[in-house]
This record gives sequence, structure tokens and C-alpha cells, in this order.
Amino acid sequence: MSRGGHNKNREDGPERKCIATGETQPKCGLIRFVLGPDGRIVPDLAGKLPGRGVYVSSDRTALEMALKKGLFQRSLKQPVQVPDGMLDLLEQMLSRRVIDLISLARKSGDAVAGYEKVKDWLGKEEASVLIQANDGSERGKSKLSTPYGGTYIGWLSADELGMAFGRQSVIHAALGTGGLASRVVEEAQRLKGMRAQASKSGTKSTDRGGSGRRKG
Repeated sequence: MSRGGHNKNREDGPERKCIATGETQPKCGLIRFVLGPDGRIVPDLAGKLPGRGVYVSSDRTALEMALKKGLFQRSLKQPVQVPDGMLDLLEQMLSRRVIDLISLARKSGDAVAGYEKVKDWLGKEEASVLIQANDGSERGKSKLSTPYGGTYIGWLSADELGMAFGRQSVIHAALGTGGLASRVVEEAQRLKGMRAQASKSGTKSTDRGGSGRRKG
């Protein structure tokens, strides 16, 4: 990163500075905000809205700091209005993006749900991402492991996963190696920052880390 004197054009994309933490990091881990015509601050999750943008880490603590200290107003150098419940709304927006992407992967045949199907994909090394509901049985979830060199996503609810697969609820799902997998992982990481606060407060987290676990 630039703080260490490295080139800003990293393999994982251009970098931007978080107005809350002061850290420079890849844009994929940040949320862009722009000022709307009515003076309201607007989350730009796709990074395509016109106007000058400011960036905050996709982390609830960083966002709370930005709001508490008036950093949006300071960075944009003008008064801003913050919508009520913006952080909860932002979490819902991020969740919706992840659900929609998983749904697209399902429709293209690059995602499966259900214990047996996921187990089969893992056994055949056809899966690159293991997804399990955060409110599913820990005993049941422990029977499946993240693909070696792959990714684990464990902070969506069973109902949210169910929405992605057109079911009432889903506990186990997997993504193949298609192009949407990397986008799902990227958006899921931003959602994790809004939800996974337990590990930051010293409480044991149920996130199994996900990367590099061998099957079995």
C-alpha cells in the first residue's frame, strides 16, 4: 500500500484512502459515498454515481466514526445530511447485492445448494467457495470444509441464502469457479465488515476463516 511506499496500482485494483481510519486500501474493500442534489449523503456501492466521492472502509466501526466525527462534511467541505438508519440500510443494500449475485450464479449453473450437492461439488473439486448460513447448526456445518485454496462465506442467514436459491431457507451452498464467484466473494467481504463485529470485541467468532482449508 501507499503507506509503505508501494505502488497504488495493485493487482487487486486501485486504492483509495478511508476518511475514517486514514488507511489506504483497495477500492473493493471500501464504500464510496457521494453527495446527492438534495444535500444527502448517498452510498454508491457500484462506484458509478457522478460527483466527487469519498471513501470509508466497509466496516461498521469505521462508518460509525465517520458519522460521529462529521467526517463526511469535513471531507466534502460542505454541510451534508445523513439519512436516518443509514448503516442498517447500507447493510441491507450489501446483503441484497450478495443475494442477487448468488442468484445469478445459480441461474448460470455455477452455484448449488443443499448438503449432498455441496458435498458432491467439494469432493469433485468443482467448488471454489463454500457458503453456510450463520444460523445453521454448527455440527452440521462442521461436516463440510472450505475448498483448498478457496473461500468461506459464513455471515448470511438461512433465509437470505434461501432467497438466492428460490427456497424458504438454505444452510449449505457452493460456488463453482465461474466469473461470478470472485464478485460474490468481494461483495460478501464488504457485507462481513458490517456484520462481523464479534471478533473485534474479543468474542469468539464463528467465522472459520475459509481460505486454504483442506477438505475432509
